[in-house]
Amino acid sequence: MADSESSWRFAQCFGDKGDVDDVTEADIISAVEFDMSGDFLATGDKGGRIVLFERNEGKKGCEYKFYTEFQSHEPEFDYLKSLEIEEKINKIRWCKRQNAAHFLLSTNDKTIKLWKVFEKSLKVVSETNLPTDITPSRVPMSKSSLKLPRLIHHDTMIAAIPRKIYQNAHAYHINSISVNSDGETYLSSDDLRINLWNLNVSDQSFNIVDIKPVNMEELTEVITTAEFHPSHCNLFVYSSSKGTIKLNDMRQAALCDNYSKLFEEEEDPHNKSFFSEIISSISDLKFSHDGRYILSRDYLTLKVWDMNMETKPIQTINIHDHLRSKLCDLYENDCIFDKFECTFSGDGSSVLTGSYNNYFHIYDRATKNDIVLQADKSAFKAKKIGSTKNKAAVGGFGSKKRQEDIANGEAADFSKKILHASWHPHENTIALAATNNLFLFQS
Repeated sequence: MADSESSWRFAQCFGDKGDVDDVTEADIISAVEFDMSGDFLATGDKGGRIVLFERNEGKKGCEYKFYTEFQSHEPEFDYLKSLEIEEKINKIRWCKRQNAAHFLLSTNDKTIKLWKVFEKSLKVVSETNLPTDITPSRVPMSKSSLKLPRLIHHDTMIAAIPRKIYQNAHAYHINSISVNSDGETYLSSDDLRINLWNLNVSDQSFNIVDIKPVNMEELTEVITTAEFHPSHCNLFVYSSSKGTIKLNDMRQAALCDNYSKLFEEEEDPHNKSFFSEIISSISDLKFSHDGRYILSRDYLTLKVWDMNMETKPIQTINIHDHLRSKLCDLYENDCIFDKFECTFSGDGSSVLTGSYNNYFHIYDRATKNDIVLQADKSAFKAKKIGSTKNKAAVGGFGSKKRQEDIANGEAADFSKKILHASWHPHENTIALAATNNLFLFQS
């Protein structure tokens, strides 16, 4: 156990590294996503900005540097419903790269945008017919001395332009977007509907799931997230607030109201309480890269499902079992509604999710080893000081004691939480959002 723990180490931290308690709301990171190569990393924040990082090839190991930043969304106002639409980035998804440019989708609550990010060459005029000295020439210019103006390369800048804007298709807040393996289509999901889009067509989408009842008083569940299968372009899954996962096949019907498979675990009647439905709501859903397994996260647990077994998950990992006795307090302070993300490693052997106190869990599916690490500003300071003692305290190598503290109900700081995370597609490098900081850890 010690070997696997010590193999994970803090690598980098981006953002304000000072001990500032009053973080600006707009600076809080709300989305993190590696691209398919792992050479680029995108973050979105509550201020509607997207920041891209690129791999620093000149450095040994996995190190990233700033690439570009642009304003993706602005605050808007819905005059029909008298509602403010905030600029916060809910999700970022990279599209397949087809040329030198990068394409990525970003969404707030209502509007999805397709961004093209590319290197733009800045050119300047190198030769003119004007004299270079200060005193103007009195000698009339001859025909032979006339020069044709020439443009030469001056500098390269990174430009970001919105290629498509997909709007007015969702009556409710968009909770997820997922790019299809065909590279041509993507889906967007809100509380009651899932729409299918063509990336090249911004003014038309097809409704593929609609769970809105005729009478809204009969509404018993909402859609929480949706995801395309990584290799079969006709398959997608979506999860609900009731803790169910439904697999749909678009070849069966245009409107996928009848699911192909239903993944659901029967609840123990002895554990039923007022909070049962809230804590069973699935906050995130991911396919393994081979498409064989589904990873789901609810408030207390992380579950791994086999596509061929619908009755129960093949693995259940307790993340917040120590908080079961505090559900009443968590309901009062709204933390029970926190939406933690989850992700598979590139090879599918490990899973990752976040927790409170800026802790995060890396769980090895084969050895069942649960490594608990902390993404904290002290990790940056420990690296700066170079103290082995400090590194052990913050890097997670003293993880056994930390797990005992958590089990004994250590006072959790609910304002510090790792909600958003992404795993490099080919290496053991993870990116995590901790309030206004982006942390990178690697093994």
